[in-house]
Amino acid sequence: MPLLENIYNPEQLRQLPLEQLPQLCDELRQMIIKEVSVNPGHLASSLGVVELTVALHYVYDTPYDRILWDVGHQAYGHKILTGRREAFATNRHFGGLKPFPSPEESDYDAFTAGHASNSISAALGMALAAKAKGEDRRHVVAVIGDGAMSGGLAFEGLNNAANTPNDVLIILNDNNMSIDHSVGGMKNLLYQLQTNPTYNRLRYKASRALLSWGWMTEARKKGILRFNNSLKSLLTHQQNVFEGMDIRYFGPADGHDVIDLVKTLRIIKDMAGPKMLHLHTVKGKGFEPAEHGGALWHAPGKFDPHTGELIRSDESGLPPKFQDVFGHTLLELARENSKIVGVTPAMPTGCSMNIMMEAMPERAYDVGIAEGHAVTFSAGMAKDGLVPFCNIYSSFAQRAFDNIIHDVCISRLNVVLCLDRAGLVGEDGPTHHGAFDLAFLRPIPNLIVAAPMDEHELRNLMFTAQQLDRGPFAIRYPRGRGSLPDWQCKMHALPIGRGRRLKEGNDIAVLTLGTIGVVAVEAIKQLQTERPDLSIAHYDMRYLKPLDELLLTEAATRCRRIVTIEDGVRNGGFGSAVLEWLADHGLSVPLQRMGLPDSFVEHGSVRELRHLCGIDTEGIKRAILG
Repeated sequence: MPLLENIYNPEQLRQLPLEQLPQLCDELRQMIIKEVSVNPGHLASSLGVVELTVALHYVYDTPYDRILWDVGHQAYGHKILTGRREAFATNRHFGGLKPFPSPEESDYDAFTAGHASNSISAALGMALAAKAKGEDRRHVVAVIGDGAMSGGLAFEGLNNAANTPNDVLIILNDNNMSIDHSVGGMKNLLYQLQTNPTYNRLRYKASRALLSWGWMTEARKKGILRFNNSLKSLLTHQQNVFEGMDIRYFGPADGHDVIDLVKTLRIIKDMAGPKMLHLHTVKGKGFEPAEHGGALWHAPGKFDPHTGELIRSDESGLPPKFQDVFGHTLLELARENSKIVGVTPAMPTGCSMNIMMEAMPERAYDVGIAEGHAVTFSAGMAKDGLVPFCNIYSSFAQRAFDNIIHDVCISRLNVVLCLDRAGLVGEDGPTHHGAFDLAFLRPIPNLIVAAPMDEHELRNLMFTAQQLDRGPFAIRYPRGRGSLPDWQCKMHALPIGRGRRLKEGNDIAVLTLGTIGVVAVEAIKQLQTERPDLSIAHYDMRYLKPLDELLLTEAATRCRRIVTIEDGVRNGGFGSAVLEWLADHGLSVPLQRMGLPDSFVEHGSVRELRHLCGIDTEGIKRAILG
């Protein structure tokens, strides 16, 4: 008899007998496969933690007990079991369920999850808050993947957890994958860790006895732990970094044996002190194509749930994705310039750095989920004469802000920051929109900031940026397809701080930055048919910093009104830069700024979100008409 259709919350889940949990896991996995096959989202990660999800909600009293999902790619089963099963078909749709866990959506979502590596720090904060309020019964669990463990914030959280009284449980979901395969020393270490169950039972009994005899003080406890860990390292010929930090370690265990997981969680649930449960899982578990499909099945789009065949529309004749233009252009430049290297934090496929990695593996680096390190690593190479193209998603670059200032821009190093997924990204929502890069990069000295309007402009900006002695150079471009099917062109250097006049006019000057200019072209074209009496000028400014002062002077002196359009936040961005320049030069002309609002934009298609923000064709036409 089906189980899942009668479960609307974890309380009903906990009424099932233990032996029925494997059946529930099978039903939950099949529902995820069925729904994601027609409503694309993050598939493989959620399939890999079905048993863990069921076990956690079975053992812990959620939502009173807190479960924090790091990143949130794996939380579909969690959503289905926590009152959102019937609404799951709306997942990632405009106005539907949010793409990642969000406390705004459900009390079961303990913390916002969209960027990796924050779960341990947040869980420690919640645990200490519970103690401060006298809520000694509240348990806090952080679920973090092996890929997210490469992030510096995860280690900062571990360090603090090891030196602060707390009972947090950290569950390490180790599947050797982030999106692409995990990289680095942490990945290698996780596969070598072992803890014998018999040893753990003896250790627990010994600690209970010492406590009952009154011999185990806090000082002696730490000394015993250090001695114990040293002895175990000597006997097993391996180092356990977690126990070296006085964090109790259990595992590695089978993350797909739900009954054993429940028993293990029950045993360690009330143990005092910080604990880590290390699980081995298979990303995409239960759907064979996803188990063996690597990064392809992280977010595969539509597919046949029976055969695993991907459903692709005819893409012949369509413009390429910006990420692919970047990837092919980088390889083309690297073949001509031996100083070029590529760097990406765990996104080689997503940003198409894999194109260079396959052709020149010795000159392209995946540093794992470590954006700050990616920037400073690039700075180190630039200091000694290389030209790193450091590709980071715009919203993730927020985590490297200090590194950009301190390690790159102060020393004016030749690092090319390529910010993919700039602007509105669509269904991934507010944690992933590249809304703030223009505003936070603009004040930094020594930094050139550019945004191409189309594929040719991207190629030319990349060609320009690789010239030595340019200094730091940031290029931001969007997710998705461009506008030029014939995207290949002979590249040439573009003058720094110079834009281009796309259309002459005397009444209204439209100033655009980046690919939103393509939308403005269509709006102006429609208006010229509807209002032939209106003379509209259009300038593609190309650079946010330095601004093209000649074009600004022309627009301000020839036209009676200016409209600026950007796909970043209005506050502090391109429009603000133009306003400041006009004020500094004593030019008084009415100006309307168009861009993203002073609020977090929700999820939906890019078309829907542009309409919501008023920067689609109709919104631009209204703004031009005033």
